[in-house]
Amino acid sequence: MFIQTESTPNPATLKFLPGQTVLEMGTADFPSEEAAQSSPLAKRIFATGGVAGVFLGSDFVTVTKTEAVEWDHIKPAVLGAVMEHFQSGAPAIDDGTSNSASGGHAEHTGEDGAIVEQIKELLDTRVRPAVAQDGGDITFHGFDRGVVYLHMQGACAGCPSSTLTLKMGIENLLRHYIPEVVEVRPVAA
Repeated sequence: MFIQTESTPNPATLKFLPGQTVLEMGTADFPSEEAAQSSPLAKRIFATGGVAGVFLGSDFVTVTKTEAVEWDHIKPAVLGAVMEHFQSGAPAIDDGTSNSASGGHAEHTGEDGAIVEQIKELLDTRVRPAVAQDGGDITFHGFDRGVVYLHMQGACAGCPSSTLTLKMGIENLLRHYIPEVVEVRPVAA
């Protein structure tokens, strides 16, 4: 088994490509070892030490290291953990569900309902595929009086260029297609 690695815009995060499906649907974000209890894969990666977060996508695993360690020191152990997991045949997540998708937390009806559908459609077709290339994901969390609230995960969380991505990229895209959007703001999980 050959696992490719790719750098991401976030220097603390590497993207691991095992060459096979990681999650059938959605994504899963494990910002701490405690949050990873439902994922044999994430638990195995956290057990290598020096890992601050694990994010699972359809065909990739994004790992964020702690500030105290260098990639040269932990990358071999993380590669080994990913390889061992896939050779074991265990599922990435025990319960078979992911803990995120593109859907927002609040349902919108009436006039905002159509706007929210447009926002979600643009995020799914234009934004999420691009940030997945960088080992991350962006999920919709709400729309209120012209402000779109998004949550950044994986390599996007804590990335030095994430504010620029939100403001210059996503905000400009949404404002271009949806005049009712005036601003995009990040939210914590």
